[in-house]
Amino acid sequence: MIDPALIDMVMALRSQGISDNNVLRAIELSPRRIFVDISDRDITYEFQDLPISCGQTLSSPLTIAMMTQLLDVTREHKVLEIGTGSGYHTAILARLAKRVYSVERYRQLIQEAETRFKTLEIFNTVVRHGDGRYGWGGQAPFDRIIVTCALRAAPDMLLDQLAHNGVMIAVIDEHLIRITKAKSKFHRETLMPLDLPMIESGKSKAL
Repeated sequence: MIDPALIDMVMALRSQGISDNNVLRAIELSPRRIFVDISDRDITYEFQDLPISCGQTLSSPLTIAMMTQLLDVTREHKVLEIGTGSGYHTAILARLAKRVYSVERYRQLIQEAETRFKTLEIFNTVVRHGDGRYGWGGQAPFDRIIVTCALRAAPDMLLDQLAHNGVMIAVIDEHLIRITKAKSKFHRETLMPLDLPMIESGKSKAL
């Protein structure tokens, strides 16, 4: 079933500089309305952040699309995502990558996201309950790493889990940063100011 609002959003993303057809197709195949509360369905495709469970936030479509395009994911890549949230960004990455490993501090969000993945028949994601600051060392190295919340400083523990020629996208000190790894050296490129919720330490025991 064609969702005209979703198609309009994809076209709007293209007009805002999202030119990677693979990213746009992945977004088209991951209907955002599935990942938001029923009360927000009428604003699902607007370019704004939306509240989700556990007091967390789903970033705007443009932020997600831009970060995904900069990550430059292909079907050969193993991706680490820090912050599963609603699972929306995870689903988009899963359409592009070989496998996505995602770390989330709230069990409730994990359960909700995994239900959505089944609905969309996405089977190449693995989600773990944990503290995202430490990544997923047992599955490293990763070709691509994306952090969906803000950091105050470069995350050394995550950078250690990045593969040779790997790429990390993160918001560090209120700026979107792209870090590439060549052998043991890192190249850091500051792209633009970007506001994301700050990363939370630990893993939730109550939710």
